Amino acid sequence: MKYMLLAYSPEQAWTQAEWTACTIASTRICQELQAEGRFIAAAPLHPVASAASVRVRQGGALITTGPFAETTEQLGGFFLIEVPDLDAAIAIAARLPSAQKGTVEVRPVFRLDGLPTERFSEPSAVGPRYMLLCYDDAQAWNELGPAALHAAQAEAVALTHELDARGQYVSASPLHPIATATSVRIRQGGLLVSDGPFAETREFLGGYYLIHARDLNDALAAAARHPGARVGTVEVRRVFELPALG
Repeated sequence: MKYMLLAYSPEQAWTQAEWTACTIASTRICQELQAEGRFIAAAPLHPVASAASVRVRQGGALITTGPFAETTEQLGGFFLIEVPDLDAAIAIAARLPSAQKGTVEVRPVFRLDGLPTERFSEPSAVGPRYMLLCYDDAQAWNELGPAALHAAQAEAVALTHELDARGQYVSASPLHPIATATSVRIRQGGLLVSDGPFAETREFLGGYYLIHARDLNDALAAAARHPGARVGTVEVRRVFELPALG
């Protein structure tokens, strides 16, 4: 089963030397997972100061600088892995340096039919990679009903194919509901595992897009077309490229 490991930590908690050591250690873990056939993709993200968030309300796009929510720990990177079960995913999360200073949230990936082939290793002439983090308002979707949700999923799949035709698509998927989240921390050498997400917020991460875009504005334009932006928030973060994780 596919899992996404979301590495959260306070950005100010890392010195440059510690961040470099973290990326080296994380890369080594990814290479080991790749040799075992359990690695799909991973990358750190640029700092939250470079983030922008998109909401679409009454037909107009509302763009704000910064992440969708102010939290003590910020998303610093992601890992996509394929392992047999949650216990195996937790064991990998516990090895990541981010678990020492922050939290690694483990989320099972929801298989959505009709998505294009993932293109993690294919170069693109469009531009750098950006991650679109789709934060959902579960209460709002519950009020809209299952028909609206299914229509939004179909619209989201159609958008992936448009992006794919333009050479922008890398990967996309919804995540299983937040009730399935598990948070992993290492404190004083001990493993702490708790049910639920790393932070309690009204809007929870419901899925992601990984795309190529010419620049931030181009990525924001794609984010504004995602149906989730009409109900929740889409946060746009540029991917920090590490050749060893290519």
